[in-house]
Amino acid sequence: MGTFKTTRTLALAAMAAPLVWAAPALADGAAATPKFGDPIAIGDDVTFDPMLDMRLRWEDVDATSKSADAVTLRTRAGFEIKDASTHLGFLAEAVGTLAFDKGYNAFPYAVLNNNQYRPSLATIADPQTLGLNRVQIQYATKALTLTVGRQRINLDDQRFVGSVGWRQNEQVFDAARAQVHQGVFDLDATYAIQQHSIYGAYGNPRDYYSGKFIFVNGGVKDGPISLKGFAYLLDYDKTGFINLPTTRGQLDSSQTYGMRFATLLPLAKTVSLGLTGSYARQSNYGNNTRGYGVNYFLGDAALTVHNQTANVGYELMGADANAVGGTWSMQTPMATLHKFDGWADIFLTTPNNGLGDTYVGLSGKFPKVKVLPGLNYAVSYHWFGSDLGNVKFGNEVDASVGLKTGRVAWLVKYASYVARGFGTDTKKFWLEADFGF
Repeated sequence: MGTFKTTRTLALAAMAAPLVWAAPALADGAAATPKFGDPIAIGDDVTFDPMLDMRLRWEDVDATSKSADAVTLRTRAGFEIKDASTHLGFLAEAVGTLAFDKGYNAFPYAVLNNNQYRPSLATIADPQTLGLNRVQIQYATKALTLTVGRQRINLDDQRFVGSVGWRQNEQVFDAARAQVHQGVFDLDATYAIQQHSIYGAYGNPRDYYSGKFIFVNGGVKDGPISLKGFAYLLDYDKTGFINLPTTRGQLDSSQTYGMRFATLLPLAKTVSLGLTGSYARQSNYGNNTRGYGVNYFLGDAALTVHNQTANVGYELMGADANAVGGTWSMQTPMATLHKFDGWADIFLTTPNNGLGDTYVGLSGKFPKVKVLPGLNYAVSYHWFGSDLGNVKFGNEVDASVGLKTGRVAWLVKYASYVARGFGTDTKKFWLEADFGF
């Protein structure tokens, strides 16, 4: 309990830090008044940068068996101090989510002695919480960046490692990370010891998962062509784990090795073709005795004309019928799962017999529409089925519209999943406002 009180005190201090921006500068001589949210010079080569990110969201879930409504306000606040002469920086950021109602279940798994666990309602994974989001020290030059501490990590398209930015409380890691850039070569290597989940400080058995986690991602980018290889070694320490949150994927240790190719080919002045392909192989690792081997595949083609993009793709999360203990499938417990397999979040955990997602999409923006600045849209359709057994799971349509008014970004978003052989019919609707500097 004492640890939580200390965390809460530090979190409140970090959330109050942006107020320093409004205070008069204590420096000799007259200085130009900084613009709202700009870094403030506090010494030779030293700047203080306040940070504030607020998101107000209404989420509505209407499923066959359960429904829910949640109105939540997420606030991330903190500061970053940088010294240009030494290339060093220190960042501290707190996060707090306020729930204005009790019309939803904040946890998809049993949480003892917590009134936010309401199993009779549909799950909306945005519990009311308060804590430290990021605390890190960083050394950064053009060729080398070293980051130590609690930090946000997003690798490639976040299929294997990401911050789960869609949820109010993001996923962060206690880690040491090195990023090297030399000419056409890039290397990104991380060693992490804790994965802090989206459920915050009130989850059960705890808000983080410990272990030894290694992320290595590197390759070359020459002109429009990028080719990378990656290795993700996840060795979870399950000591003390009681109820694992299955919507985050099965928290079994695994090793995943793969490669990713991407290119953007200009076809005409305002026409381009983007191609992305990825392959990976995952198997058991560390203390995992399940004994399985599965494949991952992604192929996507996107044609952009002016500011409108049409894309088609297929993603496979493979399964192994000969796995020790029964059929098993690829799991990605550190991914930004909402980005994949439909916004209705039916497939946060891959079904045991795998998952194939065939999809088409259309998206675009309208920069010349001045009365609606930042106007953009996206719509997609998914056909879901199994890897093994040729089972049709269901179909889903997703759509969103966004725009900006000043510093506020507005978003309207909708998802509708129609079950055929997996899950239940589910509709979700979001209305959101984001403000930040």
